[in-house]
Amino acid sequence: MNTKMIICLFAATLLSTAHLAEAQQPMKIPRIGILLGGSSFLSVRVEAFRQGLKELGYIEGRNVVIEYRYAEGKADRLPALAAELMGLQVDVIVAAGTPGVLAAKKATSTIPIVFVSVGDPVASGFVASLARPGGNVTGLTNFSPELSGKRVELLKEAVPNISRVAFLSNPANPVQGLQWKETQAAAQALGLHLQSLEVRSSNDLDSALQAASRERSQALIPATDALIDTHLKRIVEFAAKNRLPAIYGVPEAVDAGGLMSYAPNYTYHYRRAAFYVDKILKGAKPADLPVEQPTNFEFVINLKTAKQNGLTIPQSVLYRADKVIK
Repeated sequence: MNTKMIICLFAATLLSTAHLAEAQQPMKIPRIGILLGGSSFLSVRVEAFRQGLKELGYIEGRNVVIEYRYAEGKADRLPALAAELMGLQVDVIVAAGTPGVLAAKKATSTIPIVFVSVGDPVASGFVASLARPGGNVTGLTNFSPELSGKRVELLKEAVPNISRVAFLSNPANPVQGLQWKETQAAAQALGLHLQSLEVRSSNDLDSALQAASRERSQALIPATDALIDTHLKRIVEFAAKNRLPAIYGVPEAVDAGGLMSYAPNYTYHYRRAAFYVDKILKGAKPADLPVEQPTNFEFVINLKTAKQNGLTIPQSVLYRADKVIK
């Protein structure tokens, strides 16, 4: 009887010691890697992601660590930056743009990847389908080909007398071909001459913009691309200096002095990316999280810029704007 009591006491002591040791072990703080092809110019989006995490209970520096990597528009830097995140043993990667996701996907087939601002994730080979991604990648796509054509239509309505439009794009981005196709179709339908300006690296930007001036383009449409987005401030300044009406694919350009933008709500996408990260950190697999498509779009007009350019935006166009900067 005494032997049984001793054994029971010994077992209870072991159990309580194990529980105490478990309680004393520090909780693992999740580490999130953010891989951006652009620059901190779009910091409002990253802030939206952090806010989304905060709403879900994650406070940076307290119970979550975030590692930031910016390629500054240089796509060739993305593989090395993705490798750096692998070396930091991040638990999940949030990657923006098609080149960024390509780099992250080549770097790992096991660490979960949540993408944002990706054109066509199926055609790019990131997921098997939107409903069933099937691998270690999922997220939010901004894929909506009609956006490119819609920008042409809005630009023509806002500035009816234009006939020559320059389209600034990065042919190294696999999604740019589709944007060009849609933009060209809309331009032809409206009787506009579309000039293609290619920017493969930062060194090409000045020559491309000079070509727009040389060929007397009357308006400008920059494609949505990490390289181009990195230099939006320079593009906006060029458009202002040459009084060139322009419509952009990111609202941040209008905040910086651009004339107009028509785009998905990117800040919502980044905030929503936090939801995916939370699900994954709690055990969900990317393969089981369907890709979300854009459902709401924002048309923004900067009337101050219009006045500086000597433009009068028709009331019919102003009525359609979601936001007007005065």
